[in-house]
Amino acid sequence: MDGLRWILLAIGVLIIAGVYLYSRRESDRKKNEPAPQVEAIDRREPVLTAEPVAESVDDPAPMMIEPELGEPETADAVEAQSAPADAPQKIVTMRIVARGKPAFPGDELALSLRGIGMRHGKFGIFHRYDGNDEDRVVFSAASLVEPGSFDLANLKKQEIPGISLFMVLPGPIDGAEAFDLMMVAARALAQSLDAELLDESGSTLSIQRERYLREEIVQFQTTNRIG
Repeated sequence: MDGLRWILLAIGVLIIAGVYLYSRRESDRKKNEPAPQVEAIDRREPVLTAEPVAESVDDPAPMMIEPELGEPETADAVEAQSAPADAPQKIVTMRIVARGKPAFPGDELALSLRGIGMRHGKFGIFHRYDGNDEDRVVFSAASLVEPGSFDLANLKKQEIPGISLFMVLPGPIDGAEAFDLMMVAARALAQSLDAELLDESGSTLSIQRERYLREEIVQFQTTNRIG
């Protein structure tokens, strides 16, 4: 049963990642599309609207849209401004789970995430930004409770067994640097929450595994000429 639970939780996180990718690709596609040619008499000024996730306890978490069935796509939680929408992408993920207790109190977990510089944002999850630009996400944190978002209005009532930290290449900064930042954040969270740090498969994240993940990132960037 534990193995099935982890598989289901992992699928939930990947669904969020898929929604992120779809959202960013649609945004990039619209930015790159040429303006339609219309008759002068029909020319109208476009009106753009945006509904960002508010950092407020009165705002419910946004609805998550399940992507099409099949292999989940990687999250475009970070933006590579010069990369085309169809550029190769790679997701790197790890987990932080409660140790010696079934779950973290929701408010305690959110406070720890804010304490390492992460902010609640798009899709109701937490993000570490490159500076103050919310389009430049270095890495993100999603709850292991489906659908992965954090309900700020009910944090004190929530019990969360763990979170998934994930980053996507290409990103706003060098991939190895982003990974190092995510590792520092993961260790700080594990220490402050007295939690366990696991890899994407649910095994303890060893030094060897950490080095292997970093080498994979460097290789990916070299192969795809990123950074």
